[in-house]
Amino acid sequence: MTDLSRIRSEFPILERTTYLNSCSLGALSYRSEGYLRDFTERWHAMGASAWYAHWLGRIEELRGRVAAFLGTTPRELALLPSTSTALAAVTESVPAEDRSRVVCTELDFPTLPYQWAVKPEFELVILRSPDGIRIDPEQFAEAVDERTLFLATSHVFFATGYEQDLGALAEIARQAGAYSLIDGYQGAGQVALDLSETGIDFYTTGPLKWLCGGPGLAYLYIRDALVEALEPRITSWFATERQFDFDPEGFEYRRDARRFEMGTPALPTVHTALGGQEIVDEVGLDAILEHNAMLTARVIDAAESAGLELRLPAPGHRTSIVMVRHDDPSGAVKHLAAHGVIADYRPGHVRLSPHFYNTEDEIDRGVEVLASYRG
Repeated sequence: MTDLSRIRSEFPILERTTYLNSCSLGALSYRSEGYLRDFTERWHAMGASAWYAHWLGRIEELRGRVAAFLGTTPRELALLPSTSTALAAVTESVPAEDRSRVVCTELDFPTLPYQWAVKPEFELVILRSPDGIRIDPEQFAEAVDERTLFLATSHVFFATGYEQDLGALAEIARQAGAYSLIDGYQGAGQVALDLSETGIDFYTTGPLKWLCGGPGLAYLYIRDALVEALEPRITSWFATERQFDFDPEGFEYRRDARRFEMGTPALPTVHTALGGQEIVDEVGLDAILEHNAMLTARVIDAAESAGLELRLPAPGHRTSIVMVRHDDPSGAVKHLAAHGVIADYRPGHVRLSPHFYNTEDEIDRGVEVLASYRG
């Protein structure tokens, strides 16, 4: 792995806290701040003319970097304001015809099933977990049938850290003639991923968490064969082929994934995301996975040694999200913060999520402070 001390020096929050909350918000780097400063300086100096000379190019630079990282092509990647917007763009582009069933799970982040919960014309099927940690592929295979429009679920479950098998999910959907739609916001940047190899139809993620780029942006992958076959019914001036003709009667879908885009992107986040992505690319995903696996094992060992109870996926499905059972998770997180340790909680659990810039000493300190809280 690239020298850890050099990597850590990119992230000022590490000088002030023990930061174990990358699954909520990745740390901000000096690199990202530099790109953001470049953005504001050009805004001061050039105003709107910076769009043509610089900012449109920055958008495409980010698109190219992210596409390469995800194992896809810029043609298959749209930039949108949020996962919710990306999901809406997909749901409003796929013709339902005689299919009205959508299969999600009780472990998905609610944004996903909410897309169809508000549409009474759809039957929303919520699969139940056998253990509160996972959903078995066989459960999807039983629920996804000729009535199903979407198999829609998470890559990594936000409150258990369980990584699903994307290839298996894609095949289940394909066999039934359904679309596979994956919320990958908890996954990309902390798990192995090559979208071109998965067979998944749609995948959405973004820079907020493991890619260290901040809020206000999401990435939507559309499998190449679907890009020009689908015509979103919600759209914007960024989605039309001759964008700068400003012709109200001349809408024509772009011939790539930009046809799914929803207007002027959040340029500050485009810049901070570019800085975070650069660092992730420089460190390399293989090195990140190796280091994060070591940190996760350290969390587990330290927590178990301290007598803390964990909710863990089986090896092979485990990620850098570690859930510690707690009777007062909110109070425990406040206690951690009072001692300079930043973590988060979900119902019944404290969530620790280390990343490639963390050290074993930080893991030990975080677990020690957590274990000292008695409520």
